[in-house]
Amino acid sequence: MALVECFFVIPGAFDEAWFSGGLKGLDPRFEDAKPAQGFEILDCHDQSLRASGKVLIESGGTLRLLHAGEPVTQRCKGKGKFAQDLPKGPVRDGLAGFPKLRALMSMGAGQLENRSFAILDDLQKTQVRGSMMTLSSDYGQVSLVAVQPMRGYDRSFQAVCGKFDEMAAGATGTEPLFQALFPNLVVYKAKPQISIGTQEPSIEVATDIIRTYLAVARQNEAGVLADIDTEFLHDYRVSLRRVRSVISLFKGVFSPDQTTALKREFSDLMAPTGRVRDLDVYLLEKDDYFDLIPPNLHEGAKAMFAQFEKERAQALSSLSRRFRTASYDQQMNDLAALFSDHGNLQPGENADRAAYEYACALIWKRYRKVCKLARRITPDTPDDDVHELRIDCKKLRYLMEFFAPLFNAKAFKTIIKPLKKLQDNLGLFNDFSVQQEALLRFVAQQSNNQGRANAQIAMSVGGLIAVLNQRQRTERDRVVANFQHFDSPEIRHLFRSLFHKKEG
Repeated sequence: MALVECFFVIPGAFDEAWFSGGLKGLDPRFEDAKPAQGFEILDCHDQSLRASGKVLIESGGTLRLLHAGEPVTQRCKGKGKFAQDLPKGPVRDGLAGFPKLRALMSMGAGQLENRSFAILDDLQKTQVRGSMMTLSSDYGQVSLVAVQPMRGYDRSFQAVCGKFDEMAAGATGTEPLFQALFPNLVVYKAKPQISIGTQEPSIEVATDIIRTYLAVARQNEAGVLADIDTEFLHDYRVSLRRVRSVISLFKGVFSPDQTTALKREFSDLMAPTGRVRDLDVYLLEKDDYFDLIPPNLHEGAKAMFAQFEKERAQALSSLSRRFRTASYDQQMNDLAALFSDHGNLQPGENADRAAYEYACALIWKRYRKVCKLARRITPDTPDDDVHELRIDCKKLRYLMEFFAPLFNAKAFKTIIKPLKKLQDNLGLFNDFSVQQEALLRFVAQQSNNQGRANAQIAMSVGGLIAVLNQRQRTERDRVVANFQHFDSPEIRHLFRSLFHKKEG
């Protein structure tokens, strides 16, 4: 059986003397290292590559992707780009599955040195060849070694690999690279796990959730300011939306006055982010919009998106100025301090209710409301009623996710799946509705004093609205169909068995 190239990750400084002394009858020859180059480890904010056991290194205008198989290289730059926008090549192919909305960004930097080596026998014949890439940062060093077998020298190859394996000291995969070079690199999680006890007072649960998501929001601020990708603002908004949901859905946990004040404060925090996010969504769907209308209407759409891009730049600039103010930073620090301990908060009548019993009551009540609303949906139901159902489904989903640790994971997964599908339909229905309204407002804003709009823009918008309206109608039919699945006997039984606890 033919031997294949082997790879090793060796943390710490490479001890060449120790390695050479352990190979009996073999003479390692290491070439002088080539001049050092700067390098950066690239990944996205949530470190998807790291989670999948991959490392992407950019150095000297070349990308190197390390993973379980043979490392691949491609001559191009990646920092600040989206994986799907890289030139065709082995690295782009190796990044298949990378989040499309996430840009490649630097996780850490340092110096890189490359050198080759050969293992010779007593007769000075080369029996093994290899290469070594040494990465150094302010925190440590790691060597990535590739060992290549040569025909007829299997025993030498195995001896050399055995020695490198000793030096690796059990280090496998790519995680040792991160531990050696960037030990303080925190793995970002948009939805961190929050442990909850069944008897834990509800005010403590609420405080833990809010404190956690305030921290998540703050982890996204730098990415919003740098405009790395649109997901930073999206995650920022979702984090604060979860906080607002806790405040409004955990009824009676905080005092009425504090609940009102907190609702207002978090609403005010989110308000300046809304327009930027709306424009992000429109621009992300730009290609889809063009696909919806015939080519003869594209000129007007181009003009419209040029306006959107200009407005987005202005809105982001305004939001960035706000993020940089001392008053904003102080406000966020004050909120973090407030929720650092539940003793800082004003308790309401349900503050001490046990988490499990309180969760059952909240989820069961919201579930029944969702079912009541959904069973009334028909082709003639007003849009506002469908929107109300969407909001209640979102509230039900949030409650279930907040309290998920208290319940059977398998049963939870069974009931969350059809709820997600229903939410997807309702979300699209809402998107199509909101987009039509936004397009009508846009045309009105472009109109002159006589109420006349640019003809090209008006025709393009008219075409888009017609298509969006038809899609909205189609989505309404899907809402009815998917609710029937969510309202199946199996799902109803699971909801009842999990959450309906009769007063004893």
